[in-house]
Amino acid sequence: MDLPIGWLEPVVRVQTLSDTGSLVIPDRYIKPLVQRPSFNTQSHSQNIPIIDLYGLTNGSVTAQKAVMDQISIACREWGFFQVLNHGISDELVDGAREVWKEFFHQPMEVKQDYANTPNTYEGYGSRLGIQKGAILDWNDYFFLYYLPSKLKDHNKWPSQPPFLRDVIEEYSKEIVRLGKDLLRIFSINLGLQEDYLQGAFGGDDIGACLRVNFYPKCPQPDLTLGLSSHSDPGGMTFLLPDENVSGLQVRKGDEWVTVKPARHAIIVNIGDQIQVLTNGNYKSVEHRVIVNPDKERVSLAYFFNPKSDVLIKPATELVTSTKPALYEPMTYGEYRRFIRTEGLQGKSQLESLKSS
Repeated sequence: MDLPIGWLEPVVRVQTLSDTGSLVIPDRYIKPLVQRPSFNTQSHSQNIPIIDLYGLTNGSVTAQKAVMDQISIACREWGFFQVLNHGISDELVDGAREVWKEFFHQPMEVKQDYANTPNTYEGYGSRLGIQKGAILDWNDYFFLYYLPSKLKDHNKWPSQPPFLRDVIEEYSKEIVRLGKDLLRIFSINLGLQEDYLQGAFGGDDIGACLRVNFYPKCPQPDLTLGLSSHSDPGGMTFLLPDENVSGLQVRKGDEWVTVKPARHAIIVNIGDQIQVLTNGNYKSVEHRVIVNPDKERVSLAYFFNPKSDVLIKPATELVTSTKPALYEPMTYGEYRRFIRTEGLQGKSQLESLKSS
C-alpha cells in the first residue's frame, strides 16, 4: 500500500488545543475505557533496572562480566533499562533536551514550515497512522533522519533555535556509538559472534532517526494518553526523558510501571526487530505515555534500526529443536509500513509474524 502524499483530514496541533485553556478535551482524544490510564500507586515502588556502564571500560574482567550480566537479565526480563556513565556528557544530554523545548515554544508559523506528511513522517507532526476518524494521542512531535546519510538533510531540521542542528548532530553521533556498543554486548551475551547483530542490522549501513515528543498540559489526563500502548517496531530505542515530569509507563506482567528517570540517564529499550533476531530471548515490551494536567513534557526517542531492505529473521544459532524459529522473515521496511499506516497497535504486528 502506498502512503498518501497528504493527510486525509485536517491536522490539529495538540499544543494549540492545550493553549486554549479548555477544561475538556475533544472527543477525538478520548480513549476507550480499557485503554485509559490508571493512576494507582501499587507499582510506584518499582522501576526499570538502572545499569552503570562504567565497569565495561574501566573495570576488571569480573566487573565487566557483572555489567554484561545485568544487561542480559534486563533484556530478558524487562526489555527496558536505564544506563549511566554511557559516555555522553551531561552538558550534551541537557543541551539536546533544552534545544527541543525551545523549538516547541517557537511561534506556530515557524513550526508549520516543517509540517510533515504521512509519506515519510519527517518534520513537525501531530499524529501517527492515516485512518480517518481514528482516536488520537495527546502529543505533537518532530521526526528527523540521521542515518543512512542519504536521508539526512539538515535543511529539514529546525533552524530555530540557531544551535539546534549542531547540538543534535553531536548527540546523534554519540547515540550511534552507544548503539553499536550495545549490539556487540547483546551478541556476546547471546553466545553469538560479537559482530552478529550489527551485521544482521546491515553492518554500518543502518538506520537512525529521532522522534522528539512534546506532551502539552492536558485538562483530562485520565481520559487520554500521550502515546498509546505499543512496542517499538525497530531495533533498539534510546530515550532521553524529561527529568522533571514522569510519563513513560512500561508493562510488567499485568501492571504498568511508571519509570523514574535517573539523573542524566539514557533509557534503552528492545525493539521488535531484536526480539525477532534473538528468537524471543530478548523482549520488546509494551509501553505507553501518560500526560499531566499541570506540566508539559519533552522527550527524545532515538530509533536505532536495521537497514530497511535487510531480511530480519531469527539467528540460526538461537533456533533449536526445542525452540524452533518463532517468527517468519520480513524486512524492516515492510514491517515499519504497518505502523505508518495503522498507527500504534500494541504488539499485534509482531504477533502476526509468528510462525504457524
